[in-house]
Amino acid sequence: MTSSCTRFLSFLAVSLVALSACAAGSPKSPETSATTSPEISVQPAESSARLTQISAGTYHTCALTSDGGVKCWGSNGDGQLGDGTDESRLTPVDVKGLTSKVTRISTGFTHTCALTSDGGVKCWGWNSSGQLGDGTDESRLTPVDVKGLTSKVTRISGGTYHTCALTSDGGVKCWGWNPFGALGDGTTKDRFTPVDVKGLTSNVTQISVGGGHTCALASDGGVKCWGYNGGGELGDDTFEDRFTPVDVKGLTSGVTQISGGTYHTCALTSDGGVKCWGENPFGQLGDGTTKDRFTPVDVKGLTSKVMQISAGYAHTCALTSDGGVKCWGDNSGGALGDGTDEDRSTPVDVKGLTSKVTQISAGGKHTCALTSDGGVKCWGENPFGQLGDGTTTGRSTPVDVMGLTS
Repeated sequence: MTSSCTRFLSFLAVSLVALSACAAGSPKSPETSATTSPEISVQPAESSARLTQISAGTYHTCALTSDGGVKCWGSNGDGQLGDGTDESRLTPVDVKGLTSKVTRISTGFTHTCALTSDGGVKCWGWNSSGQLGDGTDESRLTPVDVKGLTSKVTRISGGTYHTCALTSDGGVKCWGWNPFGALGDGTTKDRFTPVDVKGLTSNVTQISVGGGHTCALASDGGVKCWGYNGGGELGDDTFEDRFTPVDVKGLTSGVTQISGGTYHTCALTSDGGVKCWGENPFGQLGDGTTKDRFTPVDVKGLTSKVMQISAGYAHTCALTSDGGVKCWGDNSGGALGDGTDEDRSTPVDVKGLTSKVTQISAGGKHTCALTSDGGVKCWGENPFGQLGDGTTTGRSTPVDVMGLTS
């Protein structure tokens, strides 16, 4: 067995251990289907505020309102919806204590974090490896402060079992699960409070956390990644895990956005093109093959006019300049939104979303889009209500999230 396979199986084994420790009905691995159904509640919620951001996790979704409040829906076995319960929700519910003053949100595997207007960070949900950053391993049903991050944070990103923050001075801090070096502090020690990423104390403009890896966009347009690298998701032309940041080959400038999936990563270039690298069994790199890539390759047909990208578990989506959405990769649950369950190794249009979309977010096996009228549409797998349409029925084309139509 190759060392790459050994590391991958080690990564998977940790996920399966986590799965066995969870309450029934609370999913703990992107690769593992839940065998029991959670308690699920339908509570239609009408919002008087417009929506300004969406974030799709593995089995749950959250939205930020224009008045700074947060609403979430879907799986809630570990409190990732933040409503004070562990009851899954088929429609949006308010996150307790976060009805105003939130400026950004980020959903991870089974936890969620919010950036407040004073530059502080609050997280909630599963906390087995310290991914909430409150100094404990105790899961939380409502938001708690991340220790040491009460101000001066400008961006946040949550992954499978770890979380990172970008500070106002351009530095990066991470916390949580670290057996493959995803925290970037030069160790493999889990951290329950934030630690500095080595060599990234300034000049970083964006961060993106994947499954077991993390990437940062520098002010000069270059990309650096660190952590798990079994599928080449660090882009340094190896499958060697890295405990501190390394340059992504060929991307030392000209990048405007990055997005980390579970085992792959993508970048948006200044000319509106998209490049991806890492694992590719479902075509999630979009190069027309299912071959893993250890350095960036172009996504076919997307060499210009892309405004935003989002990488999910094993699929990727792009928002185009005309407000349309295209997706590619794993489509077993309908996450590509083209009306089929056929995997695609090159981008396909999401049905009914050829214009008027302002933001996208790819989750585990579902995807969501924010429209220009402030509504949200989602599609893909839906066993825990992560599509927010009041059902647990999977959808291969977009449906409206109940209560968030304007």
